[in-house]
Amino acid sequence: MSKKPNIIYIFSDQHRGDTLGSVGHPAVITPNLDKLASEGVNFINCFTNSPLCMPARASMMTGQYVCEHGIWTNNNEADPLSPSHVRNIRDAGYHTAIIGKTHLYRHGAGSWEDTREKIGELKDWGFTDIHELTGPLASGRHGSPYTDYLKEKGLLKKHREYIAEYAVNWARGTAKPWTEPPCPLPAEDHLDSYTGKTAMEWLKNYNEDKSFYLQILFPGPHDPFDSPQEYRDMYKPEEMPIGIMEMPEKPSPIYTRMVLRWSGLYDMTPSQKQMLRTFYYAKITLIDDYIGRIMKVLEEKGLLDNTWVIYNSDHGEMLGDHMMSHKIVFYDGAIRIPLIIRPPGGIKGWQCKGLTDHLDVAASLIDIAQAEALPGSDGRSLIPQILKDPNDFDAQKGREAIFSEVYGFTMVYDGRYKMVINPITQKMMEFYDLQEDPNELKNLVQAPDYEPIREELFNKHLKRFLDRLNMEKYKEINFGNLSEQFRREIEQ
Repeated sequence: MSKKPNIIYIFSDQHRGDTLGSVGHPAVITPNLDKLASEGVNFINCFTNSPLCMPARASMMTGQYVCEHGIWTNNNEADPLSPSHVRNIRDAGYHTAIIGKTHLYRHGAGSWEDTREKIGELKDWGFTDIHELTGPLASGRHGSPYTDYLKEKGLLKKHREYIAEYAVNWARGTAKPWTEPPCPLPAEDHLDSYTGKTAMEWLKNYNEDKSFYLQILFPGPHDPFDSPQEYRDMYKPEEMPIGIMEMPEKPSPIYTRMVLRWSGLYDMTPSQKQMLRTFYYAKITLIDDYIGRIMKVLEEKGLLDNTWVIYNSDHGEMLGDHMMSHKIVFYDGAIRIPLIIRPPGGIKGWQCKGLTDHLDVAASLIDIAQAEALPGSDGRSLIPQILKDPNDFDAQKGREAIFSEVYGFTMVYDGRYKMVINPITQKMMEFYDLQEDPNELKNLVQAPDYEPIREELFNKHLKRFLDRLNMEKYKEINFGNLSEQFRREIEQ
């Protein structure tokens, strides 16, 4: 019996789907991801099942929609005994490993101090080999192997002073992303560099007979945009695309108003926006650099011909579009994500325009490993499609519609029309025709000419989807200090 292929799933945090050279971005420097795309299939219409970290990661792990697993915010936690594609792959005979930020439990909650306290939970999810980190902000207060590394090098105090200053400035509303200083540490000691180097060492030292499934979860390019200066120097701010400067049309939903308020970018100028974009792109280039080094290790160990390599992210980043940063909205910048899948040995790369999502990624990983399917999951494996000729009739096949959910609201997108509703009251919050309005500037929620289309989209997709809603978990949504405001809004 031939050995099953190895699997490497590289998963970054907050990488916009349009920010790759391989999809035509005019400025970002991603030569290694572009090479990966040239040897695999680039799914250019992949979308997150939630524009927020923990809900998206719960969907990626469980193969469930947010309305099923119930993790609607970063204040709710998934049960580690939930369905898990990692556990199923482990049970199919794989050595499972994780290096990086899982964010499968709450950060900053005060109930833990070090990621190693969570090893038992991660083993329940199905990981055998665990080297877990936090995101950049959480590294200012929580311990991990990375903070041990910085302490040993005499850099922890400098790192935490930088993070503390950012956190204080954020609380004051003075942490404008275009003023973010570069990482104060040498580039090789940046959190994303550490993640990449640790993955390289793991691969160099792996000599077991079992095939492996390795998740490499880069904490970047999530804010703060603390890119090292040498990576920033690769960019000229004046050459950055400006993007969408228009504010959201009023009246806007509560989640949009919330993100506008958090962002504090009302008076941002085009040149300031270009500057913040250089800082963000520079973090992506750093990650891309280490992806190239990881691929080099695979080549040196003779593993490229027996290893699937997948690149993906949890959600996007508004990056100043509509005068917003962060996510938690349903605009394209927040919900479109990269997805590149390179089969063993590589192929002549091609692009698939079909709609896909995290559930499909989980199903594809299960398929590669010949593991047990996730119960009740709506995910469909992309592997048969990848192995077809790009001119095949089904090569561009995709979902009829994508569903994304956060903070108690549900979006459906069919490739042209996008609708957001309150799933309980079925009140419509947003409606866009992206063929006529690709920048999502005009909310057509009350436009009479679109009433038949809105009704058809709801009846064809959302009506059936809402049958999946777990009402008990919906009632347990934790909005943190926004609880009263949000609860009042979603009950209207």
